[in-house]
Amino acid sequence: MTRVLEPGTGTRDDPHAQARDARNQPLLLHSMALFRELFAQLFDRRPIRTVVEIGVETGQVSACYAELGAEAVHCVESAPTEEMRAAMAGHDALHLVEGRSPQVLSQLPVADLYVIDGDHNYATVRAELDWILTHAPNALIALHDVLWPWSRRDLYYEPCLLPEERTHPRTADGPTVWHDEVTPAGFVGLGQFTVARTAGGERNGVLTAVEDALAEHGGRRLEIVPAVFGLGVILREDTDQDLVEALRPFTGSALLAALENNRIALYTRVLALQHEAVAHAEEADRQVRLLAERHTEVERLHRRCDELSDRYEQELAALRERNAELRRRFDAERPPRFVRALLHLARRFRRRFGR
Repeated sequence: MTRVLEPGTGTRDDPHAQARDARNQPLLLHSMALFRELFAQLFDRRPIRTVVEIGVETGQVSACYAELGAEAVHCVESAPTEEMRAAMAGHDALHLVEGRSPQVLSQLPVADLYVIDGDHNYATVRAELDWILTHAPNALIALHDVLWPWSRRDLYYEPCLLPEERTHPRTADGPTVWHDEVTPAGFVGLGQFTVARTAGGERNGVLTAVEDALAEHGGRRLEIVPAVFGLGVILREDTDQDLVEALRPFTGSALLAALENNRIALYTRVLALQHEAVAHAEEADRQVRLLAERHTEVERLHRRCDELSDRYEQELAALRERNAELRRRFDAERPPRFVRALLHLARRFRRRFGR
């Protein structure tokens, strides 16, 4: 679980306290626990007794709502892990609900607060909001991931559970802030999820689902905290003005927005560098394998050359021996008449040419 930090600068005797806190955080901050002080604003101003949490992070995050005052927290998760079960076991207020949203919502008590952090695609989020806004019109609703990367692009954990016409063409590549196309060096699921190949347009992304749901149901407004991929809070326009003002330091913060943009830019650059490093490592491995194969081939050729050299030397020695044998036989078998004829020709040659 991400630890929520109190502001600290260290001391003269312990100047590295902030650095320790920084390195103990995950490289990518994503936990809903980071929004605890914002949820505290909601609990301080509304009698929130029942919470429905769609998408369980660890179970420890679920406990935050109980610590803030909720008497019952219904934690909806389709495939809970043993870690989740163990984290919830010691909390009487936490109730694990194994099922899929939005289908399971009708089986639960109407809540005062709904926290949506499940499947980040238009079809699922829109169905969840339609049910909540119809059956729990006075409830507060908090949604995670209303900003990049899933604000205008669907993410699918199990697209087979959705009608094909309610999904978009998918890819295993992911988005990056450095250009508008998906890339294998982007925010990828590594087998856990796929994403819509293109961003924007109709019926695509979490924020688009929120906008369409609010346009249909009316009487609500969306406030966005521009941090940690964006926390959206849906409030009633007629009764929740005090909450709008309480959240204003967060929702109206240009500083938070700038820091979030910088954060996702830096993180996606890290992803690109990691991808490049892996590609370089794979290429280096390929070159090493190729070099090893070439070295093996060279050694084989050397052995073959040695074998051929030995064989040819043996054959040459045999040929030389055979040639010597033939010379000996030739010298031994030459007839004397042939020798006399040669001598006669030699004498005639000398007489004729004066030699």
